[in-house]
Amino acid sequence: MSSAIQGFNARMQGLTRLAEAHLLLCAQQLQQAMDTLRGDARYSDPRSLVPFGKKVYSQNDEDGLIAEIFNRIGTTDRSFIEFGIGDGLENNSYALLFQGWRGTWIEGSETATAAIRRGLPNTIASGTLKVIHSFITRENIDKLLATAGERREVDLLSVDIDGNDFHVFDAITVVDPRVLVIEYNAKFPPPVSFCMDYDANHVWAGDDCFGASLTFLEVACRRKGYVLVGCNLTGANAFFVRKDLVGDKFLPPFTAEHHYEPARYFLTQTKSGHRASFNALERSINSRTSAHAADVI
Repeated sequence: MSSAIQGFNARMQGLTRLAEAHLLLCAQQLQQAMDTLRGDARYSDPRSLVPFGKKVYSQNDEDGLIAEIFNRIGTTDRSFIEFGIGDGLENNSYALLFQGWRGTWIEGSETATAAIRRGLPNTIASGTLKVIHSFITRENIDKLLATAGERREVDLLSVDIDGNDFHVFDAITVVDPRVLVIEYNAKFPPPVSFCMDYDANHVWAGDDCFGASLTFLEVACRRKGYVLVGCNLTGANAFFVRKDLVGDKFLPPFTAEHHYEPARYFLTQTKSGHRASFNALERSINSRTSAHAADVI
């Protein structure tokens, strides 16, 4: 190998190490920013959800918030439904599969759905996870859930379809979720009440035309029997609990003004351990299925 090539390789290795060090520094700074935010006096009441935020496989800190909600209200059969799960490696229910939960994923991308089926054949074959490929509308959502055989009451429903989120949730009649996680449009702070008009063919263009503001969701979901109990720090998702389960377990007032978090999408860059894969779940499915069966018995 010539000295010129050796020199070039050495420089490239040096640049790679520099880039890795830069990424690590950025991740550390973002994590520090999130820790600083969680330490704000606004969240000091033990009923606040924000300090419990943690990322395992969620896009942001939703995994920790979901876990804390169910720590407070308990579970029934540990069942979930999630719409808009992408490639399956970064959503609000993947982490639950490691804890004996079962559920249904519905995804509009045929490519993503095929990748999930290739990556999780044992998990799907065990009956732990159902994967449905379909573009979701308010006209077909009940049929999709009925086809999946979901029972009337499910513990968790997570909705993130970048547009018709509330319209689809509002159309559901065949299931009754105890907890709802739904994306909100943080562009519009309280008291702005915004909801995009329903369009069955809507595909998000990456702009601010999507979903609904937190104020709209607070009022509309209250009419359906759900109480706003918090939002995650990045301003991406709102968390609602069915009114009969709230009691004194969460922080009032249950209003958009009190729980609104602005858009801090830059915090989405935080990491959790090594690169996500399907391998960990697939290679432990048998032991987890047996353990869950023992719990049921």
